[in-house]
Amino acid sequence: MSIPSPSASWQFFDFTGWLDSAFGISLPFTLKIHAYAVCILLGIVAAVLVTNARLNRRGAERWVIIDLAIWCVPFGIVGGRFFHVVSHPDDYFGAGKNILTVFYVWEGGLAIFGALAFGAIGAILGCWQTGIRLSVFVDALAPGLMLAQAFGRLGNYFNHELFGTPTTLPWGLKIESTNAAYPVGLPAGTLFHPTFAYEILWNLFGMAVILLINRNVKLEWGKTFALYLLWYGTGRMWFESIRTDYSELFLGVRVNVWVAFLAVGLGVFIFYVQSRRHTGLVPSAYVPGKGPNEAGFAPVITGEVDHPEVDSIAESADEDDDHSAVGATAKTTA
Repeated sequence: MSIPSPSASWQFFDFTGWLDSAFGISLPFTLKIHAYAVCILLGIVAAVLVTNARLNRRGAERWVIIDLAIWCVPFGIVGGRFFHVVSHPDDYFGAGKNILTVFYVWEGGLAIFGALAFGAIGAILGCWQTGIRLSVFVDALAPGLMLAQAFGRLGNYFNHELFGTPTTLPWGLKIESTNAAYPVGLPAGTLFHPTFAYEILWNLFGMAVILLINRNVKLEWGKTFALYLLWYGTGRMWFESIRTDYSELFLGVRVNVWVAFLAVGLGVFIFYVQSRRHTGLVPSAYVPGKGPNEAGFAPVITGEVDHPEVDSIAESADEDDDHSAVGATAKTTA
């Protein structure tokens, strides 16, 4: 039942080599399509589709997620790479190291916590541009983000990286002894915890839990995202504790463990503060005054109203004879 590592030939597809051998076309450059990069791209597409559907159900315009993703994805990739390099400096700096490998994202090495931190900057800018409430966006994003992370961990499997400590469990992962990350002193054939698989299952299960909770409880104002931080941070603390790859330590504990702990604390803080500040539902997916400028547009209020601008919109809609029904709905449900 042990899990074999995929063949090294699966790590990338040499597109230029294939053109040369199949059609005799020789290109002056080399283009390789890496399995890790494909997994990351599939994860981004999956997250975009899931988030788009959830935003639409909250009243956002169709495919506004594209405008948001244009900001979030580049920031997230840069942040993920930056955090990984900072937490693994010996892999990129020092004697005999090629500093240009810092930019070789396709070879693996995107830290989710760095992606979240920098991606948050992109989310703020994207929400500012589109008028979408930041809390609505991150709540809609949470399940899709977990799905994207699951795809990303599959990429780690193809790269033969981020495996755990030795194990005698029947589902142990086989890693070739020639792997640069293979622990010194261990005999060939040693099995390791497949931490990539653990995290895939944890993320998919967490996604299912969040979707199930959202069907029965309206966790809005950022509280769904807070639940994501709690779920992922808790799991990540354990995954990090059994990983063997080198990482920077702080007070004898891996940096990623500390950051996972902070993620859990941030999740608790967001949930507590937002629960006290907002006892009702989000009145609109858009910030007051930033909704779609379409003829006949008037928001349908389904929760608490804590913005005077929303009240004025509802009242003006009620006074408009052409849209009295929409205005009445907005006032009644408010």
